[in-house]
Amino acid sequence: MTNSHSASYAAAGVNIEAGYEGVKLMKKHIARTVIPGVVSDIGGFGGMFAPDLTGMSAPIFVSGTDGVGTKQRIAQLLDKHDTVGIDCVAMCVNDIICCGAKPLFFLDYIAIGKNEPEKVATLVSGVAEGCVQAGCALIGGETAEHPGTMAPDDYDLAGFSVGVVDKSRLIDNSTMTAGDVILALPSSGIHSNGYSLVRKVFDVENAALDKYYDELGATLGETLLTPTKIYVKPVLAAIEAADVRGISHITGGGFYENLPRAIPDGLGAKIDLAAIKTPAIFSLLRSVGNIPERDMFNTYNMGVGMSLIVSAQTADAAIAALRGMGEDAYVIGEIVAGEEKVTLC
Repeated sequence: MTNSHSASYAAAGVNIEAGYEGVKLMKKHIARTVIPGVVSDIGGFGGMFAPDLTGMSAPIFVSGTDGVGTKQRIAQLLDKHDTVGIDCVAMCVNDIICCGAKPLFFLDYIAIGKNEPEKVATLVSGVAEGCVQAGCALIGGETAEHPGTMAPDDYDLAGFSVGVVDKSRLIDNSTMTAGDVILALPSSGIHSNGYSLVRKVFDVENAALDKYYDELGATLGETLLTPTKIYVKPVLAAIEAADVRGISHITGGGFYENLPRAIPDGLGAKIDLAAIKTPAIFSLLRSVGNIPERDMFNTYNMGVGMSLIVSAQTADAAIAALRGMGEDAYVIGEIVAGEEKVTLC
């Protein structure tokens, strides 16, 4: 029990006691994420984790950091803060799994205009849920109250994750060849990219976010706030079952920016547009915003949250493993020889 209190700091807009209350409220959520290897409890100066490196001859640690971006403005407008933490975790762990690394632990950072302990705990509950989905531990974080530089209701959520992979199992595209198959793992929607354009197109500050759309099967606000899907466990299953040669997390920059990151020089991705299963929100966004098709595929995932490049001989095994984990994986293209990195046809 601490007797820490500063009336002068409180008069400047920072309530350190609210911070202590927030930590107290979030502990039950953090407890859900505890896995073997967690050494420290929340509240120390550093989060500690002892990884089990058994069976690894040359372990490589892989790290990733990201935030939720302007999607969190939708959460603020709807006063719904329990899902953006999932987005925060997803944006980090979905990146490091592209190397074949299993996420071990996560830390979050919340900058907030006014520290409301219940809101902070709700934000952390989403982070904890994301960690549970990814199979990693939430071992620390930071909440910073920013009076005078942020509006009281504003916040920014970011995070950082570390994973590990044995060097012999690193996914590094070194064995990729023409004829390899490109698989799609469906997205849950827009995920966490391109929301500056989303907010402009739908004029969210003035829009009726509670308006129901038949084609969406939900309100606009519910659809825009759908959490980013976390692909860690299905991808790890595919790696075990098949010869996975490249993985791309389709985030900001869409197909044109993210697919090339997993493909070596001299090869490119040939994508069958007709094969892609695109959720209705993208059609609505394109129609309302009068956005060219090229821009859509250069900004959004268009229904493909993650792509795996596998050998043709093991494509069926990969699909079976992914579907066994609940992912409706399917073929969207192949790797071809040439300097054109992405061809949509």
